Amino acid sequence: MNTTRENLPHVVILGGGFGGLYAARYLRKAGVRVTMVDRHNHHLFQPLLYQVATATLSPSDIAAPLRAMLGRNHVQVLLAEVTGVDPERKRVLLADGELSYDFLIVATGATHSYFGNDAWSRHSMGLKTVEDALEIRRRVLLAFEQAEREPDPGRRRALLTFAIIGAGPTGVELAGALAEISRNSLSGDFQNIDPRDARVILIEGMDRVLPTYPENLSGEARGVLERLGVEVRTGTRVTNIDDAGVDMGAEHLAARTVLWAAGVEASPVARSLGVTLDRAGRVPVTPELTVPGHPDIFVVGDLALVKQEDGSAVPGVAPAAMQEGKHAVHNLRRQLAGQPMQPFRYWDRGTYAVIGRGHAVGVAFRRVKQSGFIAWLAWLFIHITFLIGFRSKLAVLLNWAYSYLTFGRSARIITGPAPRLEERSVEPLLPGGASAVLASDRRGTG
Repeated sequence: MNTTRENLPHVVILGGGFGGLYAARYLRKAGVRVTMVDRHNHHLFQPLLYQVATATLSPSDIAAPLRAMLGRNHVQVLLAEVTGVDPERKRVLLADGELSYDFLIVATGATHSYFGNDAWSRHSMGLKTVEDALEIRRRVLLAFEQAEREPDPGRRRALLTFAIIGAGPTGVELAGALAEISRNSLSGDFQNIDPRDARVILIEGMDRVLPTYPENLSGEARGVLERLGVEVRTGTRVTNIDDAGVDMGAEHLAARTVLWAAGVEASPVARSLGVTLDRAGRVPVTPELTVPGHPDIFVVGDLALVKQEDGSAVPGVAPAAMQEGKHAVHNLRRQLAGQPMQPFRYWDRGTYAVIGRGHAVGVAFRRVKQSGFIAWLAWLFIHITFLIGFRSKLAVLLNWAYSYLTFGRSARIITGPAPRLEERSVEPLLPGGASAVLASDRRGTG
């Protein structure tokens, strides 16, 4: 048999997240040709993305180039935008072409969901990519910088009000980190404002924060947030978001920085697979992780709706995506060997949410409830273990140690155009309360 690389079965992996990355690595000795397609050239450790957004870590601490990570595995990496899949012709549809496959592993993840209110995305930021994190970091730090120059008390209050919508793990982690920035990291950095006056408001439509966690852990998380200075509003529905702030029924909250952590939906690639999706746009896969009727297509990670033996869905977390990626390769290899595929079983090591400095809540192995510093150490160990590459582990560990001991934020760099006050004739405050009229203010463009 001619076994040149070109004649080997072609496995295409869509997405370089946890599911796709682990699948690529386990395909190394499978006797196949592997191509990974992603619209970014890097793998991103999403669980720590909020720490980039809140100026604790730099993007390079939690991201690594896919080519460097997969070079030893002889994986071809293509930088391209996937627009869909044609299962009948066995083609991946790209924005600028097509790609044929023999087996397909779809791991394109999830994106933000505004529950039909897509216009809100213009005035609120979600957190899924490095670009999202850097833009959130820019908006947060600029809010303090602009408040330093703002003479109007009402506008200053709006600049120093941060609204976070959604009290799941991402929302809770963002709220705790923002509270620590204002109460500790920025203390003493400004002359005209006190960063401790900033309001961090966490808004949740359900009756408690971390609604998927046990009730006692949710209550403890709320208590820690409130001790940090976070205003927690549960049972509150957001009815509108605009450039002036957030509407909650008849109440209007003036906030210049609004962060969205309330919902996600699966990648739109799922719509092209020809199956009925769930409400979040996920693909209900078979126990073997394949698309019903298409044993040559595997779906893993946030895009897959995987039911466990008790009927519950496998959570959309990094460890689950890793295990699914590995199991998809296991079944792919069994198909190549003419053997029957095996059902997937998820091993739940634990789910944690960190709340500020040295405190977390979580459930290990589905039954062991943890909170406080012990839970924080468990969270730290799990995240360090899953980070890809020695450099990332060392950099993150050193930055965390520095932040923990000093309350420092080593990544407080603002990039992009210089900020300006709103267009109106004002006399911006100088340190000490003095005022001066800038030339641009005289023109009405300051």
